[in-house]
Amino acid sequence: MDIDPELVAAARAAFPAAGKTIVLGAPTHAGVCHPEPLVQVPIAMLNRHGLIAGATGTGKTKTLQLMAEQIAAAGTPVFVADLKGDLSGLGAPGEPSERIAARARETGYAWHAAAFPIELVSLSGTRGAQLRATVSSFGPLLLAKVLGLNETQTSILAMVFKYCDDRDLLLLDFSDLRAVLQHLTGSGANDLKDYGGMSKASVGVLLREMVTLEAQGALAFFGEPEFELGDLLQERDGRGLVTVLELADVQDKPALFSTFMMWMLARLYSTLPEVGDLDQPKLVFFFDEAHLLFAGASKAFLDQVQQVVRLVRSKGVGVFFVTQSPKDVPADVLAQLGHRVQHALRAFTPDDEKALRAAARTFPKTSFYDVEETLTTLGIGEALITVLGANGVPTQPFATRMIPPASRMGPLSAAELAPHLDTAQIKKYALAVDRESAREALSVHAGEPTPSNADAAPGRARRPQAESSALEKILKSPLTRSVATQVTRSLMGALFGPTRRRRY
Repeated sequence: MDIDPELVAAARAAFPAAGKTIVLGAPTHAGVCHPEPLVQVPIAMLNRHGLIAGATGTGKTKTLQLMAEQIAAAGTPVFVADLKGDLSGLGAPGEPSERIAARARETGYAWHAAAFPIELVSLSGTRGAQLRATVSSFGPLLLAKVLGLNETQTSILAMVFKYCDDRDLLLLDFSDLRAVLQHLTGSGANDLKDYGGMSKASVGVLLREMVTLEAQGALAFFGEPEFELGDLLQERDGRGLVTVLELADVQDKPALFSTFMMWMLARLYSTLPEVGDLDQPKLVFFFDEAHLLFAGASKAFLDQVQQVVRLVRSKGVGVFFVTQSPKDVPADVLAQLGHRVQHALRAFTPDDEKALRAAARTFPKTSFYDVEETLTTLGIGEALITVLGANGVPTQPFATRMIPPASRMGPLSAAELAPHLDTAQIKKYALAVDRESAREALSVHAGEPTPSNADAAPGRARRPQAESSALEKILKSPLTRSVATQVTRSLMGALFGPTRRRRY
């Protein structure tokens, strides 16, 4: 049985082969696949954001891999989160098989194996370069999300950040934040008369939640050296670098890794210059398990996420949220996702049926498909796809059989991983640095001895005060700090809290 020729003509019109594109697959109808990979996305439109959704086991991760490798092949860097450990396979060529050959024949795609440049990063430091952020740059809203604080507790945390900002107290790691909280409920309680009070009970909650987070490994990723986002924006041999955030060792800490990814996105927004529309993005960011970011989030947090997602497009960054159902993403964020790759949805319960209807309503109208029925009958590796064309207008949706990825669809072996765990980037972030910050400043204020080099935690290097360079003296001068403060506040004040500074 041949596929409807009118549907094929419509697909050709919707996805003209003009300019740089990434190929997704071939249109299907009633189980019949047209043997030509017509469904594609203009690379210039990838900063318009998108959604990859579908039930477990329907092929979301393979779609993410397929898109990531083609984007990298076009010279654009990619960031992906790897919850199951499969995406390290991007660093090795795919292995021919009968299943791959059959899919290539069905879709008319000339498949060939290829590997892509990857760098592994990790929140624990055990599976890649150690990701770190200072407490200050994380900000009160993101930190409150990780700690699971209510609105009252979040407001107290924001007040503490403002207090530190006004007094030039650097919040670099948890020991700094703990020292400030203890100071403000002790000898420094009178300092809060201009900010409003905070109860010892609320501070006790904050301290207990910090202890819990420390037990999950927070000591490893709060501190310095902070990860330089320029390390994401690299090309190697004409291909974009694929940075793989390895999460297999922190799967049981969903709030931690989802919020850390949001920190990275917010930092990209705050540090990259405005560029408008480019021929291709500077970076495409795949936000896997996106529902974990939004679950239980406060309105203030959701408002800030919406703002970052809306504005980061003009910085040349595209964001794809990956989750099971479109309803996992707040409506205000979902409305900004012009590209939709919807794998099969299952309707086993009344709630499932409601989610199915809601997902169907997010697609443009089409005369070729019953969208609700199509969403429940898609096979593994098939998706209903609509994208923004070169003119910015959404295409009508097409059921699509996806082409196979060129890289390995599975993790690297231990031997293959070894070279990726001994790179210059991993060595760059291996040793934490513990410089003078709020903890030391408050110790001096209280007349206590300042911690010496010998007090530094194992694996941390404390920089002696006497070693300050001429450049550091300039950067610490009142004039320089005043200018830096004003510039940074203007950039960061609208994001995740009143203090977002770093000083070098």
